[in-house]
Amino acid sequence: MHVSLLEWCVTVAVTLTVLLVDIVILGRRPRVPQPRNCALALAAYIGLAVLFGIGVWAHHGARYGMQFFAGWLTEYSLSVDNLFVFLLIMTSFKVPRRYQQEALLVGITLALCLRGIFIGLGALAIQQLSWVFYLFGVFLLYTGLRMARGGAHVGGPADPDDLDGSADGADGADGAANAVVRFARTHLRATDRWAGLKLVVTEGGRRVITPMFLVVVALGTTDVIFAMDSIPAVYGLTREPYLVFTANVFALMGLRQLFFLLGHLLGRLVYLSRGLAFILAFIAVKMLLHALRSNDLPFVHGGRPIPVPEIPTWVSLVVIVVTIVVTTVASIVRTRVLART
Repeated sequence: MHVSLLEWCVTVAVTLTVLLVDIVILGRRPRVPQPRNCALALAAYIGLAVLFGIGVWAHHGARYGMQFFAGWLTEYSLSVDNLFVFLLIMTSFKVPRRYQQEALLVGITLALCLRGIFIGLGALAIQQLSWVFYLFGVFLLYTGLRMARGGAHVGGPADPDDLDGSADGADGADGAANAVVRFARTHLRATDRWAGLKLVVTEGGRRVITPMFLVVVALGTTDVIFAMDSIPAVYGLTREPYLVFTANVFALMGLRQLFFLLGHLLGRLVYLSRGLAFILAFIAVKMLLHALRSNDLPFVHGGRPIPVPEIPTWVSLVVIVVTIVVTTVASIVRTRVLART
């Protein structure tokens, strides 16, 4: 796939501008987004991703168009899973409703920065070290198995009426399980008073960290974990940095709206983790097959490539779409059955 410098520059400028306007300018308005506005914005961002994929299909061929859609759907699904963890963090810290937008803004910004770093590192590793596909494949397989064993996410959104929350709730869910957060709470002076997006305030003549500091630490360490999962996953579907970058940026678009639009419904997607586990395991197999076909490790088959079958891109796209649809439908049916009992 040949992407000119001009195409790179225009794509980066336009996509990052749209994303940053949403999370930095619109996201900092001191109000809770209305469902109608969230739905319209989310539809617009999904439409932009679909139009971009059609453009890639038209100008670079069906192969790369399918690779973009497969990568975007996978990254979007993983981003939705990321929202579960954001929701658990905000619930465990009892983040007041009026500050949730700011915390979410920090989480998405960190995710964007970390994914950019991992995209660059992944591209460099793939170009220099062909055996990295073995490493990525094993890592994704482990991640998929861990996710499958973990089962469904649990938890609910923070109470919309909790406008005077404290950080006491951080003793539960993912926040308390985070070793970095525990270290910060133990070794740093902290206050239970919220001060918007301020991480440090002066109280009693001493500088102390706010609950938002702990939330940011939890979100940041969570983003590192998700970046380590998502970037190898998309490189298993395409080895084009251009498609990896755009798939990730479009996957992050609209997450803020999705959080407020579907926050109370996220807990109903009880089989999402299992669906994602299957997708990651499938991509891991695809990646390991590629590693065997391009093998140059001297202790594997004498350093010679192994003629194993290749999974076509269209098959990957079909598997991802069918898995997402089946997982969603099964989750809806399951929650309805539980609601009747």
